[in-house]
Amino acid sequence: MLLSIAFPGGLRLASAAGASTADDFAPNAFLRIGRDGRIALIVCQVEMGQGTYTSMPMLIAEELEVELSQVHVEHAPPDDRLYANPLIGFQVTGGSTSVRAFWKPLREAGAAARMLLVDAAAQAWGVEPSSCHAGKGYVIHNGTGRMADYGALAKKAATLPVPAADKIVLKDPKDFTLIGTPAKRLDTPDKVNGKAQFGIDVRLPGLKIAAIAICPVPGGKLKAVNEAKALAVKGVHQVVRLDDAVAVVADHMGAARKGLAALDIEWDAGPNAKVSTADIVRELDTASQKPGAIARKDGDVEKALGGAAKKIEAVYQVPFLAHATMEPMNCTVHLQKDRCDVWAPTQGPLVAKMVASQVAGMAPDKVHVHTTLLGCGLGRRAAPDFIVEGVILSKAAGKPVKLVWSREEDIQHDLFRPATCQRITAGLDAEGRLTAWSHKVVTPSLMKDIEPKAVVNGVDFMSLWGLADFPGSPDNNNIAYEIPNFFLEFLIDDLPIPVAPWRSVQNAPNAFVTESFIDELAAAAGKDPLAFRLGLLKRTCAPAACSRRPRVRQAGGRPRPGAGRWASPSTRVSAPIWPRWRTFP
Repeated sequence: MLLSIAFPGGLRLASAAGASTADDFAPNAFLRIGRDGRIALIVCQVEMGQGTYTSMPMLIAEELEVELSQVHVEHAPPDDRLYANPLIGFQVTGGSTSVRAFWKPLREAGAAARMLLVDAAAQAWGVEPSSCHAGKGYVIHNGTGRMADYGALAKKAATLPVPAADKIVLKDPKDFTLIGTPAKRLDTPDKVNGKAQFGIDVRLPGLKIAAIAICPVPGGKLKAVNEAKALAVKGVHQVVRLDDAVAVVADHMGAARKGLAALDIEWDAGPNAKVSTADIVRELDTASQKPGAIARKDGDVEKALGGAAKKIEAVYQVPFLAHATMEPMNCTVHLQKDRCDVWAPTQGPLVAKMVASQVAGMAPDKVHVHTTLLGCGLGRRAAPDFIVEGVILSKAAGKPVKLVWSREEDIQHDLFRPATCQRITAGLDAEGRLTAWSHKVVTPSLMKDIEPKAVVNGVDFMSLWGLADFPGSPDNNNIAYEIPNFFLEFLIDDLPIPVAPWRSVQNAPNAFVTESFIDELAAAAGKDPLAFRLGLLKRTCAPAACSRRPRVRQAGGRPRPGAGRWASPSTRVSAPIWPRWRTFP
């Protein structure tokens, strides 16, 4: 028997990974307790090194009153009805949202389970539930000390009505024993002893290995290829042509790589053949001198600048940047007549399922995505391009195929953090106080191809994290400084380099530009940079509270611990399929 908990707030939990016996009470998406006492926590956020296989279980285990050492972690299957990230809108791990998105839902799921177990024990003992409490996987009667473990109570608890959302009692934070404490990560032992399975570790009977070469020019195509030398390599089975790439399928990676190197490939470089870094820099600079869409307007910047005692201007350019994940792009696909299995280190298992279904020409319920551990993600693995290629190759080979990109292909064909050019003009009064700030951001849009509706009146707010609020963001991710007159323009420049969210999204380049310019302003005002910042920081923002602490020694000592935490906002978007390139304007 398994104990099943209905999700509070109107979302009913359905089948959890591994919950498949006929005696199940009702499937449970996040929690499963067997009669043997085994506790399975179903984690819908992927583990890519950031600790979700520990932080998510901590949320449930805290309310369930069990130790982390008592639980077994399983990854959730793709199911948007059950596992959609409430801050993003579909099942994906990204935007630093995992704990924020599931803080309440997972705690409520654990608390509801605890209440049912306590009720089950109380009924069995003929006592009031209020006379019992839960602890470390047991329900204990306060008066007699009688104990029953969760496994023994699961059958009875499964027959009880699930408490309504408004009846679920969460623990007072002062009573937390797990949340907020150091914890041994649940994924560490298997990573140490070698049992952990990343995407690149997947092994199947009859598995073939594929290496791929993608056109080195964005927007280019495969024109022709001479396969003879590659097919002559021992262990090579086939050469598969894609629209903008060619792959070699072989018995092992050595043969696949050797066969790929032997190919005589002719590329059609297309319209971007002669585009250089200098062209991109020049294009961004030119675009930054054009008017953009208004993203934010506080006060009257033009008037304030006109009355400024001193005006300071600066232009910053930040380059494209690859994600450079530790594990290169890879996936394993076994496409059969009536079933498609995909093993992938993906941040978006639902997106992987959708694209695999589309490419395989198979109904979504015939596609089964097995999410492995990710050797780093950083936003790159939310895109499904390598999944598409894996399905094509398995379809062509008629066998299970593992596609592994080389490190060179991984860097060259990343979906990059967008390059940006930013022009800023600011005004200081006679006392060196900042009175006005005019800021123009030019960059490729992150959301234009992923979800066009997210670009509102020409403004892609995801590209402006740290400078302007993202609509509906829970954390007011504005610039951290209190500036009486602030004007922000945004201009999309469709450069030919494919882009996608990168760790911290655009907070990193925006913060670099902002903080560099603050240093320039402090120098122009003849003030200490830290003192200048402290005078500008909003009183309500977390960095302000931290910066006001005596944590920096003026004599160049190391900062004291205790920095504030930044959180990134998110948006609701539909499942994305990123194009690989654009044409240079």
